[in-house]
Amino acid sequence: MLYYKTYELSPAHEWAVFIHGAGGSSSIWYKQIREFKKHFNVLLIDLRGHGKSKDQRLLKKNYSFNEVSIDIIEVLDYLKIQSAHFIGVSLGTILIRNIAEIDPNRIKSMVLGGAVIRLNTRVKTLMTLGNIGKKIIPYMWLYKLFAWCLMPKKRHEESRLLFVNQAKKLCQKEFIKWFKLTRDVAPLLVHFEENKIKIPTLYVMGKEDYMFLYPVEEIVKRCDYSKLTVIEDSGHVCNVDQPEKFNEISIKFLAGFKQTQLDIV
Repeated sequence: MLYYKTYELSPAHEWAVFIHGAGGSSSIWYKQIREFKKHFNVLLIDLRGHGKSKDQRLLKKNYSFNEVSIDIIEVLDYLKIQSAHFIGVSLGTILIRNIAEIDPNRIKSMVLGGAVIRLNTRVKTLMTLGNIGKKIIPYMWLYKLFAWCLMPKKRHEESRLLFVNQAKKLCQKEFIKWFKLTRDVAPLLVHFEENKIKIPTLYVMGKEDYMFLYPVEEIVKRCDYSKLTVIEDSGHVCNVDQPEKFNEISIKFLAGFKQTQLDIV
C-alpha cells in the first residue's frame, strides 16, 4: 500500500486528501498542512515510487492512470474514508479527476491547482522529445528541462527546486515508468472533457501558468459545477508560490462552495 500520513481532528470532521504531482511527494504540501488541519482531517499520500511509497509489490505493477488511481482508493478503503474533499496539483489533478470517473461517490469536491485539462503544442512537443530520449538521456536532465519550461521565472524558483529535489529520489527506471503515462494523457483528457461530472470543482491557477491556464478558463465558462480563481505573481505550482492565497481560497471554497465568480486575486 502507498505511504500516507494523517492529521485527524475528530471523526466528525470531513477529510481533505492531498495528491501531489509527478516527481514530487506529499512534502510539497508543507505550506498547506498548518491551515488545513485547523478545519479538516488531513490525509497526505505519496504516489507509488515517490517519497516513501517504495512497496515493491506496487512498483512491479503496471503503471496506468487507473492503476495509480486505485492505489489511492485503497488507502481510503484502509482508513475507512467513504468520501472526502480532494486537493491536487499538476498531474495530481488528473488522478483526482480519474478517481471521479472510477468512483464518483468518493469525492465531495475538488480543488485543482495548476490543473492539467488540455495539452497545448508546446507541452506535446516536450512530451514527444522526452519519450524519444527517456532511455538514453539522464532522467534528471529531462526533469529539469520540464520544470524550467513549466516554472521559468525567478519567483517560481522555490517551486522548481522543490520538485527537482524530490525527483532526485526517483531512479531512472522509475522515471521511465511514470513518463510512459504521458502517452495516455491526451486521450484521457479528451474523455474527461467529453464526459463532464457534477462534482463541485474549484480550479486555482497561477496567472503565470502559461502552459495550462487558458484551457481552464475556457472549460470553466462551459461548466456549471466549476469555478476558477487566478492568483497573481504565481506559476504552475501555485500552492508553493502563493501559499497564503491558495489556502484562503481553497478553505473558503471547501467550507461552503460559496465562491461564484472568476476572481483575480
